[in-house]
Amino acid sequence: MGDLEVISYRPEPGEYAWTFGGAAPVRRLTPPVALSVYTEDAFAGRVRSETDLVSTQNITGLNPQTGPFYIEGAEPGDTVAVHFVSIEPARDWAASTTVPLFGALTGTHLTALLHEPLEELVWLWQLDRAARVCRFTARKSVFTADLPMEPMHGTVGVAPAQREVRSSLVPDAFGGNMDTPEMRAGTTCYLGVNVPGALLSLGDGHARQGEGETCGVAVECAMNTVLIVDLVKGAAPTPWPRLENDLYVMSAGSARPLEDAFRIAQHDMVGWVSALCGLDPLDAYQLVTQAVESPLANVCDTNYTSIAKMPKRYLPTAAFGGIHDQLRELATSL
Repeated sequence: MGDLEVISYRPEPGEYAWTFGGAAPVRRLTPPVALSVYTEDAFAGRVRSETDLVSTQNITGLNPQTGPFYIEGAEPGDTVAVHFVSIEPARDWAASTTVPLFGALTGTHLTALLHEPLEELVWLWQLDRAARVCRFTARKSVFTADLPMEPMHGTVGVAPAQREVRSSLVPDAFGGNMDTPEMRAGTTCYLGVNVPGALLSLGDGHARQGEGETCGVAVECAMNTVLIVDLVKGAAPTPWPRLENDLYVMSAGSARPLEDAFRIAQHDMVGWVSALCGLDPLDAYQLVTQAVESPLANVCDTNYTSIAKMPKRYLPTAAFGGIHDQLRELATSL
């Protein structure tokens, strides 16, 4: 692939996108290319103290996106490969909160209950970037705990098909707000192209997040991220987001109810394993059933997201022609 061009991009306050689709591209990229970008936190940087309640900040949206980036040569049916080289918090603090009528353990506008909304609270997390820990400080008692820093991106996606414009709070077949902790440095994310140029965006950095993102909000922080973007042409279409790291290939399914998100991920994995192993779908179904791991990504967003993880040691053929290993090697030169 030769020497990579490295493009740096830090959006001005008015240059963020708040949707997938419907936004003009901020840069044109010729793959393979490295991007060094800044992403703002889910609250647009406005929650900076325990008194900065989201409901009082007049935030026009959540999850501001850096992008979209127009990828030269990308056409519907192609696949964009996004390899995360590094994801590093841009500040020494992060914010989390309870949001009234949002989250897995409260009534919502879809799960209508008679109880009062949960109290809106803000937690500021202190980040020790040298020690790689995030400090939790309780709001209603004297208690602290240090959790490992595991930076990730909650949102990565391309423009949806059929000229749809989707909120950056939504995960679906185009990617979006999947909120999976698997979207970390060393991971390659594969996204099916729906429109010319793909229109790739990312944001919603988390210093860490538990599986399921139960309260609906992770340890939200601004990020400095380096990624490599490449284009896969001539392969079978990628119907749902797929991920790969050194040990696993993964499929992400997003829907409601949660059972359907699970089914989408498992169905996609069965089809993928069938192709990689040259197996009849029922043989692949049996193999996946006995080997797959199924962590939750989020059970709080507009759609829920489930992950199917298949160990690569059982697969005789590399996914997408081995592009993950190629991008991993390129990353070492950055």
